[in-house]
Amino acid sequence: MARPTYLPDNFTLALAFAVLVATFLPCSGMYATALNAITYAAIALLFFLHGAKLPREAVLAGVAHWRLHLLVLASTFVMFPLLGVLMKPLALHFITPELYLGILFLCVLPSTVQSSIALTAMARGNVAAAVCSASASNLLGIFITPLLVGLVFAGSGVGHASLDAVLSIVLQLLLPFVAGQLARKRIGKWVDRRKATLRLVDQGSILLVVYTAFSAAVNQGLWHQLPPAALAGLVLVNVVLLGAALALSRFCSRRLGFNRADEIAIIFCGSKKSLATGVPMAKILFAGHAVGMIVLPLMLFHQIQLMVGSVLAQRYARLGGTTA
Repeated sequence: MARPTYLPDNFTLALAFAVLVATFLPCSGMYATALNAITYAAIALLFFLHGAKLPREAVLAGVAHWRLHLLVLASTFVMFPLLGVLMKPLALHFITPELYLGILFLCVLPSTVQSSIALTAMARGNVAAAVCSASASNLLGIFITPLLVGLVFAGSGVGHASLDAVLSIVLQLLLPFVAGQLARKRIGKWVDRRKATLRLVDQGSILLVVYTAFSAAVNQGLWHQLPPAALAGLVLVNVVLLGAALALSRFCSRRLGFNRADEIAIIFCGSKKSLATGVPMAKILFAGHAVGMIVLPLMLFHQIQLMVGSVLAQRYARLGGTTA
């Protein structure tokens, strides 16, 4: 029997388990140092495989849709940060100031790649454009996100977008991706045949980062600083944020005259936020702070965007050529 789309998937359950283990068995000392080194290598491998998996033909096929890509980038790096800033009075009624900083960080992150493409394909949208837009968002985010962190976190005392931080992100994320692209001619077919196996590398890398980040946060007293009611409030804030992003992406795509297939790509690429990119960036940009509190909103948003996106994609697919 198929699992209902509104229930958490196995990866979400694994994320929850990683947080649970970090809560009761946090790593520290020399073990934390060793695990951080392993995590760094795992994330580099993850982005190398992202580079090796991305067909250049799909990118070239989608490049011509420059208006679509500009709208997706505007949704990701302009609309979301503005929503995060405008939501502050409402958000602080339901969540703590520390969690609100996590909401702001979520808002300046790039789009996710795999789920944006998968949901666009499920909804029968423009997959080539989705591949190009989501990939461009991820790559540009390596440079744009630190700059936006410097802007929206100005005066908060956390987050730094120094040259060293940007270089660290480039070394950990961009260079492995470029190396993967360069190696695609030699290993591309091998990678394509083992997508299911390599997905374990993707998910395992993220689980390692989540465990180490939450271990550090637990050691700094995360759960003593987080009221239970704030978790429920965080879910509400995330739902409102995602709903606003989906509605605005759809409204803009229709006002600008995009067809249905392009609208689908815009909605799914412009409303997603990347957990795989966000957590490693948080560890670099918020070094010395409680990273677990910063990434908790992103973890919840990740699951909410997948559940809502799955339902929305199935609705688009059912309606076929009609307007959703």
